[in-house]
Amino acid sequence: QVRLVESGGGLVQPGGSLRLSCAASGFTFSNYAMSWYRQAPGKERELVAQISDSGGSTNYADSVKGRFTISRDNAKNTVYLQMNSLKPEDTAVYYCNRLFNWGQGTQVTVSS
Repeated sequence: QVRLVESGGGLVQPGGSLRLSCAASGFTFSNYAMSWYRQAPGKERELVAQISDSGGSTNYADSVKGRFTISRDNAKNTVYLQMNSLKPEDTAVYYCNRLFNWGQGTQVTVSS
C-alpha cells in the first residue's frame, strides 16, 4: 500500500543541477521523516539527506553538504532533493525512503 515514486533523474554535466522528486502515498505523509539514499555500482548504499516530518530539521552526508538541499511539501505528499554543483562521484541510483519502504530509484549520471 505504501508507494514511493522517484523522478527527475537524468544525465547532467559536471557543475550542473538536477531536482529529484519523490511522490508518496499509502500513509500519512506529514507524520514521517523522509530520507534520500544513493547507491553507485559496486558500492554500498549511503544516506544522502534526511528531513523531519514538519520539514523543520534536516541533515546531510558530508559529501553533499552545501550542494544538496532536501525539502518537502506536505500538502503535495512530496519530498525533493535539489542537487547543485554536481560532480562525477554523485553518479548513482537515488532512492526515496520512509522507514523500511523504498522507491524504485532514479538514475543520476554526471558526466561530460
